[in-house]
Amino acid sequence: MEANGDNALKKRVKTRQIMVRNVPIGGGAPISLQSMTKTDTRNAAETIRQILELKAAGCDIVRVAIPDEAALTSFKRIRQEVDVPLVADIHFNASLAIKAIEAGADCIRINPGNIGGEAKVREVVSAAKDRNIPIRIGVNSGSVEKELMERFGGPTPEAMVESALRHVNILEKLGFYEMKISVKASSVIDTILAYRLLSSKVDYPLHLGVTEAGTSFRGAIKSALGIGILLSEGIGDTIRVSLTADPKEEVIAGNEILASLGLRERRGIELISCPTCGRLEIDLPSLVSRLEKRLAHINVPLKVSVLGCVVNGPGEAAEADIGIAGGKGVGIIIKGGKVVKKCSETELEDELIKEIEEMVQKRTSHN
Repeated sequence: MEANGDNALKKRVKTRQIMVRNVPIGGGAPISLQSMTKTDTRNAAETIRQILELKAAGCDIVRVAIPDEAALTSFKRIRQEVDVPLVADIHFNASLAIKAIEAGADCIRINPGNIGGEAKVREVVSAAKDRNIPIRIGVNSGSVEKELMERFGGPTPEAMVESALRHVNILEKLGFYEMKISVKASSVIDTILAYRLLSSKVDYPLHLGVTEAGTSFRGAIKSALGIGILLSEGIGDTIRVSLTADPKEEVIAGNEILASLGLRERRGIELISCPTCGRLEIDLPSLVSRLEKRLAHINVPLKVSVLGCVVNGPGEAAEADIGIAGGKGVGIIIKGGKVVKKCSETELEDELIKEIEEMVQKRTSHN
């Protein structure tokens, strides 16, 4: 997306393009959205179920942890039963990385510095070249080498970038350039500074995220700030929102970040609701909560305005596809800028749902 004006996003930083199965990353391709399974990979059925749920929620690429041989065996079955691009997450074990590549991983996530020495890295790179798959170099603030921690006084942005560049250099010396890079910290500021610095030094696609961000509420806020600021500056080619929560919530939050910046069409309902004030005369918080749950299954982009009084309600609702404005025990339904129905507070929710479902059906049939 290119936009103009003082509030426009900056032009995307030009990066190389790699392919993770059928998903292009970098080179001006749309920002892709990733998540990671939180099941025990050794439980293939549960992991497959979660991958399919993530795909349905709008996830483009799914990462799967492979800590041991049992997980690798399960991964082989998973790969056969899903068509979603899969990234195999490997640490400290070159043999597992090679076997995951042979089992059909579309990308592997490693730190070349801890995979077992130069000879082992060479073997992993050779396998990736043979299968024509990329490698993600993942550096977190908690994985910076001890020597760099001492030199920079901790896991600073400069230390993380230096660590990432070391790993990049290892792969480049082996003639391997199909890579993407992440430099994540739990600190929003450190994350932003690290990616800015890295973006100025390499042209590889960057995977954005704030690591160990926290629970759904705090983690989503930290991720929206860190990822959103970088994307607004044109930095970043693929993202993951890391939450201590169901991975579907990561995808929902990621979609919202991209949609809010105009980088992806919003999936489903955009529910706009007022913060309420002393003029409120209907139980708007409860109504909004119920509507959010009842409309969660809809994937057709639709802007729904739910407002609690007549001060801003009609004007705000006119800018949405459909909306309501409440009064004392009553509400009006506004569609296309016009009032189409007036009903009691007890009827308002069901009537609004009915109108929305009719709009969704019409849009679906036209497509």
